[in-house]
Amino acid sequence: MTNWTHESGTRIARAVRQGEVTARSVIEQHLDRIEAHNPRLKAYTDITAGRALAAAERIDARWRRGETLPPLAGMPFAVKNLFDIANLPTRAGSKINRDRPPSETDATAITRLEAAGAILLGGLNMGEYAYDFTGRNAHDGHSRNPHDPERMTGGSSGGSGGCVAAGMAPVALGSDTNGSIRVPSSLCGLFGLKPTYGALSRGGSFPFVTSLDHVGPLARSVEDLAHVHDAMRGPDPRDPACWGGSSAPLVPEIETGIAGLRIARAGGYFGRMASPEALEAVETVAGALGATRMVEIPEAQRARAAAFVMTMTEGAALHQERLRKRVGDFDPEVRDRLLAGAMLPGAWYHRAQVFRAWYKEAVAELFRQVDILIAPATPVSAPLVDQQVFTVDGQDLPVRANLGIFTQPISFIGLPVAAVPVWPDRGMPIGVQVIAAAGRDDLVLRVARHLEREGICEARIAP
Repeated sequence: MTNWTHESGTRIARAVRQGEVTARSVIEQHLDRIEAHNPRLKAYTDITAGRALAAAERIDARWRRGETLPPLAGMPFAVKNLFDIANLPTRAGSKINRDRPPSETDATAITRLEAAGAILLGGLNMGEYAYDFTGRNAHDGHSRNPHDPERMTGGSSGGSGGCVAAGMAPVALGSDTNGSIRVPSSLCGLFGLKPTYGALSRGGSFPFVTSLDHVGPLARSVEDLAHVHDAMRGPDPRDPACWGGSSAPLVPEIETGIAGLRIARAGGYFGRMASPEALEAVETVAGALGATRMVEIPEAQRARAAAFVMTMTEGAALHQERLRKRVGDFDPEVRDRLLAGAMLPGAWYHRAQVFRAWYKEAVAELFRQVDILIAPATPVSAPLVDQQVFTVDGQDLPVRANLGIFTQPISFIGLPVAAVPVWPDRGMPIGVQVIAAAGRDDLVLRVARHLEREGICEARIAP
C-alpha cells in the first residue's frame, strides 16, 4: 500500500485523477499522520477534518460519474493561520485574535486552490502576528523541526515548514514579509516560493506590513510550487496590490532548463555573517549552475535597516488599538518591538521610503546585467528551540532578529525568490536563495527545478 503522505501533491493529484487511489484514502492517511505527529511538532492549530473528508467524498463522487477532475484533485494542503478559514477565527498566531468572530468566508488563496481540487486540512502555527523568524509561539507552543524536534522550524511560517517536512501535507501556504517563507524552507529542508510582490492575492489574510507582505507556498517539489502558483494567480479586488502574476502559467516553464541564463553569486554583504555551512551550500549551488561570476547588491545592509524601520512603523500602526486595550495579551517579545515601532520618528519612515525607491532602481539595473543571483537563505542551519544567539565569524548575534539577515534586503523591493534546500553529509539542511528581477518568477522556478532534477537540491520527509 502506497504511503501517500510521502508523495508530492502533484503525484497525489495524478493518482486521484487516474483512479489509482481515492481522495478519501489520501486524506485519511494524512489525518492519521497529523494525529500521530502534531502533538509533538505543534504544526497545526486547527484541523478541519470534517471539511476535508467531505471535500474528498465530492471528488470521489465526480470520478465515479466519469467527470474530468481539476488539476489538483485530492491534493491536501494547509495554511498559516493568518489566512481566513470559514467558521474559524483567524488567529494570526495571537491570543487576542482568537476572541474575534469566526470568519464568514475563506481567503482568496484557499478558494482558488479548492477550485483546482485541492483539499484543506487546517490552519498552521505561526509566530505572533508574523513578527518572528523562529517559529516560537507563546500561546500555541513552539513549532518544532521534524528533522530534529529540539530545533527551530524558523518563522514566522513555522507550522507551514514543520507540516510539510513531517509529511502532514505536501504543500502549505505561508506569508513572507521579511523572510517568513524562505527562513522555514531553509531550516526545514524544503522548496519555498516568495513570488514577486503582488503576484498572488493576500485577500482574506491578516496583514503585518502591507507594503512588504507576500503570500506563497512551501512544498517538497518544485512542480508543486508551480502548480500551486498557477492555481492561485490572477487579479483580486480583495487585494489592491495584486496585479495577478504572469499572464502565462509557470508549470510548462519549469522544465525548459537554464541554458542561456546569466547566473551570478551575490557577494559582499551576502558573504559576510554567513556560517561555513551557509557558504558551502551557496558554493554547491553555484558550482552546479556554473556561476563563476560574483556581483554585489549595492547598499544591501542599508536596505535591511530600512526594512526594519518600515516593519516596526507599519506594524505598530496596525496594532495601535490592540496595544492600547490589551497590551498584556501580547507575546512580550512581539509587544516590545511594536511599542518601539510606535515611537520611531515619522521622518525615519519617510527616509526609508525614499531610500527604497533608489534601491529598487539600483537593483533593477543590476538585473539588466544578470538574470539570476544566488545567495544564502539563512546565516546558519536550525538553532535549538530555546537558543538566543548564534555565533558567526566570532560575533554573537541574537537569533530572533538575525535569521532573516539575508532575506530582508530582497523582499524589501518585492523580488521573486525560490528557496532551495541543500543537505550536508551530516546534520541539518540549509537553504539558498535563487533571486530574479521583479516579474520573473518563471526564472527562479526554472533554476530550482534544474537543481532538483540534477539531485543538487532535494526536500526530505523526516522519519
